[in-house]
Amino acid sequence: MSDDRNNDFDDFQGFDGSNDFGDLNADGMHFSEEELEAAMAGFEQEFKDAEASKHERADNPPSEAFDSFEASDNAESSESSESSEVDDMLNAAEDSLKFEDELQGLLGNRAKVAVIITRLTSPRLLSAFCELSDISAQCIGSAQGAVAVLRNLDGDGPEAAVKDMTIVVAGMPAILAVNRADKLEATMYVEGRAGKTFAPPVLFTSTAPFVEDLMLGITDMNALEQADMTIFDSADLDRDAAMSIIAEHTRFGRGTSSIS
Repeated sequence: MSDDRNNDFDDFQGFDGSNDFGDLNADGMHFSEEELEAAMAGFEQEFKDAEASKHERADNPPSEAFDSFEASDNAESSESSESSEVDDMLNAAEDSLKFEDELQGLLGNRAKVAVIITRLTSPRLLSAFCELSDISAQCIGSAQGAVAVLRNLDGDGPEAAVKDMTIVVAGMPAILAVNRADKLEATMYVEGRAGKTFAPPVLFTSTAPFVEDLMLGITDMNALEQADMTIFDSADLDRDAAMSIIAEHTRFGRGTSSIS
């Protein structure tokens, strides 16, 4: 009985009768302690190498990811560069136009500013008269009378504009004030003909303050718009709209009519 138990114990311990179960491998062969320690050290090293490789991949993405990021960054940089080049070209063109205008103004071939001064109470009505006279202007209201700031400043454009207006609106006098090459001129027009001239200081005593500021270059239309001035643009009207506005301001009596 005891022999059987001993045999069973011996079989359990080593499958081959050996009592040393610390160095038994799967084939029933024996490992020395040194070999077992070497094997365990190898497993530990493999684990460490795998962990190190994992961290290296996280810290150093594949080159494809870098290439994609670099390509995206380059594309954004290229777009920004192209946009900057377009802005530079537009600014250069704008500066060139401004320089050309300034040059023509110095030579007297182009007025720096020109206005038609009237005694009309309504800048809206003046814009309607400008439309019927084929004049492009921004009309500003004031207590002293509505003023049309002309857009066509080339050559004798301002003179042609005031002649046309005083012909279309028969019986309405108007004063043309022009700044050419820093020389101010003011002339009365009636029915298309030039009449009396005025010295600028005399003219400015009977006009709104903004007229003098415009003529001297102290202010411009952008500044007047920001100051909430009442401004009507003839470019916003067609002939029918202009006629409708004129009809609103025209009073007809027995054999006569008047404009207010």
